[in-house]
Amino acid sequence: MGRYATKRLLQAIPILALVSLISFGIMKLVPGDPATVMAGPGANPADVENLRRTLGLDKPFLSQLVIFYVNLVQGDLGRSLMLGTPVTDAVIERTPATLAIAAYAMGLTVFFGLLAGVVAALRQNTWVDQIVSSIALIGVSLPNFWLGLVMIVLFSVQLGWLPTGGYVEFRTDPVGWLRTATMPALSLALLQIGLLARITRSTMLEVLRQDYIRTARAKGISEFRVIMRHAMANVMIPVVTVIGIILSVLISGSVVVETIFAIPGIGSLLGNAILRRDYPLIQGGLLFVATSLMVLNILIDLLYAYFDPRVRIDGSA
Repeated sequence: MGRYATKRLLQAIPILALVSLISFGIMKLVPGDPATVMAGPGANPADVENLRRTLGLDKPFLSQLVIFYVNLVQGDLGRSLMLGTPVTDAVIERTPATLAIAAYAMGLTVFFGLLAGVVAALRQNTWVDQIVSSIALIGVSLPNFWLGLVMIVLFSVQLGWLPTGGYVEFRTDPVGWLRTATMPALSLALLQIGLLARITRSTMLEVLRQDYIRTARAKGISEFRVIMRHAMANVMIPVVTVIGIILSVLISGSVVVETIFAIPGIGSLLGNAILRRDYPLIQGGLLFVATSLMVLNILIDLLYAYFDPRVRIDGSA
């Protein structure tokens, strides 16, 4: 397992280098002069030239690239034009809110998705299966931004149960955090719950038809132990892969949801940076998100190898 983990970490290094290069190239893809675009239409030539020197755009391309990587190794992602603070500090400050919402949504997804999928598979072709499948299909079909707006109208405006937006840190007020985080997490999770439920159901049905399940039942083992000890271990192999994809979607989809609910996370930070053409902040934010997703994928691969030893045996060869 250790050799497999080391191999996956080494494979991530060139990917990280490529991601950082793409992040650096964003400013070069801007039509015209990036400094002029960032300064805005009302800026005078002196301000544009000053911004160009501040960002190092007056240097040759290779020099800019070398400086970018040197600063990156030191943890320096530049300075935000919008906030006037280092990009690294801005990203770190916004990270806990995004991770908290994503973790909440992920918990809802795993619990209800697995539960619904298993129940539907055990009650195949019954009214329970039909209801679960219908709800899962509806969940997959609803866009999270529309669902977020509907929940604001229903639970905040009409019923007054939850606040329309804002965010309270968990360590400050756990109840306040739950009130402010529930609707954003639900709007992110509902689509993924439907997806996970459908995949869990199909995988469980396939596993329940295997010979070793029939053998376990023939030995008189209780149905609960057959499901939890024998079936779920094999169901989790493809499900873990899907969970990794879902977690990536939850983090990357936070831009819209955080904007709707005014959550001070990475998503809303990137959204505001795009609107205000703060390219240093866009570069740093995208690089941070890409790196986070890469780390998550490595963790999912390790978890996959834990459930299926054949993966780490083949991967270490």
